[in-house]
Amino acid sequence: MSELPAAGAAAAAAAAPGAAAPGAGAAAAAPGAVDANDPRLYIDRELSLLDFFRRVLEEAQDPSNPLLERVRFLSIVSSNLAEFFMVRVAGLKQQIDAGVGETSLAGMSPPQQLEAVRARSQELMQETRRCLKDLLLLLEREGIRVVDYASLDPSQREEMDRYFHRFVFPVLTPLAVDPGRPFPHISNMSLNLALVIRDSQGSERFARVKLPATLPRLLDVRGAGHARADEDARTPRTFLLLEQLVSANVATLFPGMQVVESHPFRVTRDAEVSIQELEAEDLLETIEKGVRQRRFGRVVRLTVDTAMPVSIRQILSENLEVEPADVYTMEPPLGMSDIDQLHGLDRRDLKYPSFVPALPPEIEAADGDLFSAIRHQDLLLHHPFDSFDPVTRFLETAARDPAVLAIKQTLYRVGQDSPVVHALLEAVRRGKQVAVLVELKARFDEESNIEWARALESEGVHVVYGLLGLKTHSKIALVVRQDADRLRRYVHLSTGNYNAVTAHQYTDLGLFTCDDDIGADASDVFNYLTGYSDMRSYRRFLVAPIGLRSGLERLIRREIEHRRSGGEGHLVFKINSLVDKAMIQLLYEASRAGVRIDLVVRGMCCLRPGVPGVSENIHVTSIVGRFLEHSRVFWFCNGGNAEIYLGSADLMGRNLDRRVEILFPVLDPRLVAHIRADILGTYLSDTAKARVMQPDGSYHRAGPDGGVEGPPGARGGLDSQAEFIRVRQAQPARS
Repeated sequence: MSELPAAGAAAAAAAAPGAAAPGAGAAAAAPGAVDANDPRLYIDRELSLLDFFRRVLEEAQDPSNPLLERVRFLSIVSSNLAEFFMVRVAGLKQQIDAGVGETSLAGMSPPQQLEAVRARSQELMQETRRCLKDLLLLLEREGIRVVDYASLDPSQREEMDRYFHRFVFPVLTPLAVDPGRPFPHISNMSLNLALVIRDSQGSERFARVKLPATLPRLLDVRGAGHARADEDARTPRTFLLLEQLVSANVATLFPGMQVVESHPFRVTRDAEVSIQELEAEDLLETIEKGVRQRRFGRVVRLTVDTAMPVSIRQILSENLEVEPADVYTMEPPLGMSDIDQLHGLDRRDLKYPSFVPALPPEIEAADGDLFSAIRHQDLLLHHPFDSFDPVTRFLETAARDPAVLAIKQTLYRVGQDSPVVHALLEAVRRGKQVAVLVELKARFDEESNIEWARALESEGVHVVYGLLGLKTHSKIALVVRQDADRLRRYVHLSTGNYNAVTAHQYTDLGLFTCDDDIGADASDVFNYLTGYSDMRSYRRFLVAPIGLRSGLERLIRREIEHRRSGGEGHLVFKINSLVDKAMIQLLYEASRAGVRIDLVVRGMCCLRPGVPGVSENIHVTSIVGRFLEHSRVFWFCNGGNAEIYLGSADLMGRNLDRRVEILFPVLDPRLVAHIRADILGTYLSDTAKARVMQPDGSYHRAGPDGGVEGPPGARGGLDSQAEFIRVRQAQPARS
């Protein structure tokens, strides 16, 4: 790292890595010449994202995690890297092709970023291979083996060959390459075999076989490809990779020919769906077409195994038009996300202990009358520690309740067979007014959302697809009900999606309320989304792209003023990403004014904490654990009269300026105190899964005393997510 600019000449490494002391931050920095535009004050976003993947990999390497959970973490790293190439690397290549000369926050040009990303990605991919080798050895000790075809005994080979001829051979299509048959299209993320075939005259030709994605990648040898239901969970299991079985039998696809070479390869394509919304007559059809075209995007990565000869690599590179720098040579297996299949084994001894999400006692006490419970007080759900069932019950009850007149909701990622969508369909069938915004541009969920949009429209639901040029990312549901005394609006707001599956995998916060101002704001937001509106301010909400950025700036500056006037200034933000330059500069300004700033940033963080004279009052941690941290929380001390906003927005330009986002306040002082002390306080006390960000952008594990310690290993300390589970099981009531 080059020397960092600072008011004073202290080195960045001298900044304390641990949390700031309780109370106000350090004294305000003396006025000094700090150029907030100096690129040395920022971390490159692409490299920061790759560093997040490395933190996930650390969980796969950590022996304190259950073995099959470590396998899952490794699978997630592979999947994340694939998406990174499909989106981020593809974007860098597009910038280079377009001649974009603009540099990143860290002062890197697109070619410099691409070079750095390639090197960092190569290191990460090699490290995942080493981790896989370690995990496979540990799995073997537990009776779970992934073997080569050559190591099968004769009876096993016979059984697997029989499986090949019955289930695999019929769906394989060999594609030859010669003057009459051009090089075939290689679809995105498909696994293939590159073959050299020799005929009876000794001529050699190239051929390709695509492995069917409809079959499991890991074949159960004892069950002839499929697990046997009558086996004990601890019965030793042996698995064979599909590509090895196909390669061993591939000669049957070329009768009378000799297979000289057989090597797996995989391509990753540009998966960005470019939509010209202003020119699109039908947004749904346009996006559907864009999703189909994703299979034909430019190749941004070609992955081959180490045994593939140069001659075959050259054939692939030339026909796929891949630069040499985009060819990655790896130890097999290629595409390790499929090893998550092992996590499906019934080996509870090798997984996290199961737990049953809690049902808040306020809802249990209401004896099924959720509307009564909400009228009594605002309700907060902390998923997955609190059950997602009240959310689906809220919509299902509204669908059946004769007093409910209308339901309005935004849908971003709802998943397959969604109980939320089924409730909306039931509501419209019962004659209620139902309006739904389905965000078709939710990356990699477009097809699912298109299907749900059509299903809803076919039943008479008013479906809209959002605003031109903006992605609707907010999570809100509004129920209009005729209560005994008056018409009342019940609102559910969340930091996470209306997805019953990910609600068990992601940490999120959801709020039920019937506050009149929030209800009025909810109505205004839906009018903005479904009709025409030039509303510039809201009673309670901060709404992007209208006033969210300015609202956050106002709240941060209020902390600065509190500190400058001799009071306490303190911010605690929990977010997924911190990338926006203006927000980072404002946080630097707050730090220089003496405001204490605690940031829990799961992924990308372009801010450098602990730089003397710039950010010594800023402490950044990243928590990677059993569940994906997804909630966004913004806590403002406000001179002792604390305020909290929750929502779906990160501190990124896209969230603040190019999406419809909502930050909503928590108005109940009881819940404000609970979030600050019991949720944020627990995260900030994490010493097991927290990593502390250093001024140079590196991360170190938090030690038991809140300091930092070395590489991962068996450790104690407070695991925030495990603590949330423990508290929910032991103390269901919150007074």
